[in-house]
Amino acid sequence: MASGVRNGGTGRMSGRLDRQQSSTATPKAAPGKPRLSAAPGGGGSAYRRTSSGPLPSAAGGGGGRASSESGVSSRVRVAVRLRPRNAEEQAADADFADCVELQPELKRLKLRKNNWESDTYEFDEVLTEFSSQKRVYEVVAKPVVESVLEGYNGTVMAYGQTGTGKTFTLGRLGDEDTAARGIMVRAMEDILADITPETDTVSLSYLQLYMEMIQDLLDPVNDNIAIVEDPRTGDVSLPGATVVEVRDQKSFMDLLRIGEAHRVAANTKLNTESSRSHAILMVNVRRAVKGRNEMDVSMSAENGHSSSMVGSFRPPIVRKSKLVVVDLAGSERIDKSGSEGHTLEEAKSINLSLSSLGKCINALAESSAHVPVRDSKLTRLLKDSFGGTARTSLVVTIGPSPRHRGETTSTIMFGQRAMKVQNMVKLKEEFDYKSLCRRLDIELDKLIAENERQRKYFDDEVERITAEAQFRIAEAERECKIVLENEKMKYHQEYLDSIKILEEKWKVHQQSPKKQIKETESTSNGEVQNLLQNEKVLRQSAEDESNDLKNQLSHWKKMEATATAEVVRLRKMLDTEASQKEKLEEEIGVLKSQLMQLSLDADETRISLDTGDGPGKIFPGLDSLMSHTRSSQPREQSNGPKAPVAKLFEQVGLQKILSLLESEEPDVRIHAVKVVANLAAEEANQEKIVEAGGLTSLLMLLRSSEDETIRRVAAGAIANLAMNETNQDLIMAQGGVTLLSMTASDAEDPQTLRMVAGAIANLCGNDKLQTRLRGEGGIKALLGMVKCGHPDVLAQVARGIANFAKCESRAATQGNKVGRSLLVDDGALPWIVKNANNEAAPIRRHIELALCHLAQHEVNAKDIVSEGALWELVRISRDCSREDIRMLAYRTLTSSPILQSEMRRLRIEC
Repeated sequence: MASGVRNGGTGRMSGRLDRQQSSTATPKAAPGKPRLSAAPGGGGSAYRRTSSGPLPSAAGGGGGRASSESGVSSRVRVAVRLRPRNAEEQAADADFADCVELQPELKRLKLRKNNWESDTYEFDEVLTEFSSQKRVYEVVAKPVVESVLEGYNGTVMAYGQTGTGKTFTLGRLGDEDTAARGIMVRAMEDILADITPETDTVSLSYLQLYMEMIQDLLDPVNDNIAIVEDPRTGDVSLPGATVVEVRDQKSFMDLLRIGEAHRVAANTKLNTESSRSHAILMVNVRRAVKGRNEMDVSMSAENGHSSSMVGSFRPPIVRKSKLVVVDLAGSERIDKSGSEGHTLEEAKSINLSLSSLGKCINALAESSAHVPVRDSKLTRLLKDSFGGTARTSLVVTIGPSPRHRGETTSTIMFGQRAMKVQNMVKLKEEFDYKSLCRRLDIELDKLIAENERQRKYFDDEVERITAEAQFRIAEAERECKIVLENEKMKYHQEYLDSIKILEEKWKVHQQSPKKQIKETESTSNGEVQNLLQNEKVLRQSAEDESNDLKNQLSHWKKMEATATAEVVRLRKMLDTEASQKEKLEEEIGVLKSQLMQLSLDADETRISLDTGDGPGKIFPGLDSLMSHTRSSQPREQSNGPKAPVAKLFEQVGLQKILSLLESEEPDVRIHAVKVVANLAAEEANQEKIVEAGGLTSLLMLLRSSEDETIRRVAAGAIANLAMNETNQDLIMAQGGVTLLSMTASDAEDPQTLRMVAGAIANLCGNDKLQTRLRGEGGIKALLGMVKCGHPDVLAQVARGIANFAKCESRAATQGNKVGRSLLVDDGALPWIVKNANNEAAPIRRHIELALCHLAQHEVNAKDIVSEGALWELVRISRDCSREDIRMLAYRTLTSSPILQSEMRRLRIEC
């Protein structure tokens, strides 16, 4: 049947035009310049002019409102958002597909009626479960916020079933992760970033509609706020609500936290934190319009008018807009939510208000003459949002679960009807006459004060100039007297100085020549004494410097002797280290030869044990992989008898053998891991190997080595160690199952797969490790190795499945396990049935045993019948070569009611 297409009353072309128009950004005009811009939410042909018009006359103020412009028709835009599956739905609806299919590139949604029939719906935006909070905000709320900043009212609302993510979409604070912030937080960030704090104001109120009572979330005492309607304009207001002015984002976040703490929520079956009230955030934005007045002043100046007078008497224009964000409480069905008592009364009130909202939207969509707005307080509060003057965006939230297909259908139809509602978006501008009056009073006071100040300044300036002139005349007379006096004293002093100089010269010429000779001799004797004294000082300093150099020379000789002794000591140390290095190289050579001899001896020792040591020992069958090493490396002949594994183990030491596992030479690592594997085959050596860190080293080789031989032998050694229950816990704790599974997926050699399968098969025999083994991929790894087809590999896989089934049977008998077998869940049953009659006796024996254990429990009986395993059980009870398995199959068939019923239906006799 062809699916019907509904698009909310709009054709495909009209929906495409709406999307194109809404996605076109409106550029902001530069201050003082007129521009033409598309009206928010309007069609592509609707434009409005934002340049200033003529001023109204003084008598035509009309209550302070500016000349109104005609409204522009704008359809309610609707986006649908899908919530991802939660944990409960993933578990309960795992076998069912989602009831919706999104086509975001086509903006379509398909609602499945059944497996072959669906309905298709178109929306303005289709948001998948992977859509980010930022993406939701940009396509749903950002156009509305931009309109609010331009002076239009706007509404953003979320509608949907409880638990589908309405509060997450709108009110998420994003304290832990900023990327998870909701529409409320992001809208306020954009508003605060765009306004000018000096001229613009932002205030908000935060309310909840609970049980048909409007309560203030910022002041919980105010719990019954009345709605007041303007009889002239019909606008709805809440004068009793708390209004808080917001200056920054931090104060807004604090207010949101206060409001969220007071909002009513309850725990229901559908949502652990179900909102029991409609939350309403009202943000009032008041912005001053500067561009028009500045442009008009410039135009008046060009026409010869006084620009200052025009600017003074022009009232400022303000734009008042309001953003309303509504987080509706979720619609719910009582039988699904489990509401009772007071919670039931809350649910009735929520559903009643949502029903009234749906009736109003139906009436608006059908252009009915009567819209029942007064049926509910919610519809009265949203009167402007639907059919009013606000630009409205609605996001409907839905869930993917097919159990809630009815609620999802109702939500989608609500959104489709809302898309038919048309609003008349109007710009709200007012003349601020009170501000003009205050400005003129301030201007008048300034002019009066300026006039008084200028008069006082003129008088003071005249007095100051007169006093300054008188002061300058007196100062000039005083300075003239001082200069004349200074010049007179200067010339007199020069005259006295010249007379004194002439007198001194005359006295010098009058002195005797003999006196001059005596003074000359005395002067020469003093100079000779000074020279002798300087010579003594220089000689003493030279002697001191010579002594200092002698001391330094002796000190350097001592240091040279010390350095020579140190050089001799270092040479002796180097000689000692060289001899030790030669000894270590000789010892390493001996160890290599011993390891090679040990690996060759171990081959011959283990050949006879390949098939006779029980199901747990895997490594004795290494003769096939060791033969290649033996053929490529010829055995060295020796005169004495060969040392057995135990003797070499005692001579060399386990630590040295394990240390060679980390050697850089591949041959050394191969021989070392072979020795460790042969030692691990002996139960007496296993504890010593584990205590010395051998298990960790083997797992490290399995993880890091790319050599097929090393991985093969290491897997065999781990298989031998896995025979011990204590070692099994250690293997699981160190991630051994994951490493074995990775090795199985990468390996192609049957012998390597045989070793890995044997190790996992040994782990399958531990009752305590069942869940962990399956969780880390052990069962899937076993089933993946059957692709190899090698009989030895299949035998180990069959043994592992038999061990696992036996442990499950024992746990179910003891009451430690309920539910279907994990083997059945992982898809092992078809392979078991296929190989139940395998030609190889070991494979057949293990699979027969596994099938009997699976069939012992009634919860697996239906799967046994559906997969055709019943015939194999009947065959086992009749033809199995082992009596214990044959009797187990017989008891299983006779004790199961489901199997007995199926046998009677097919007329099969046991």
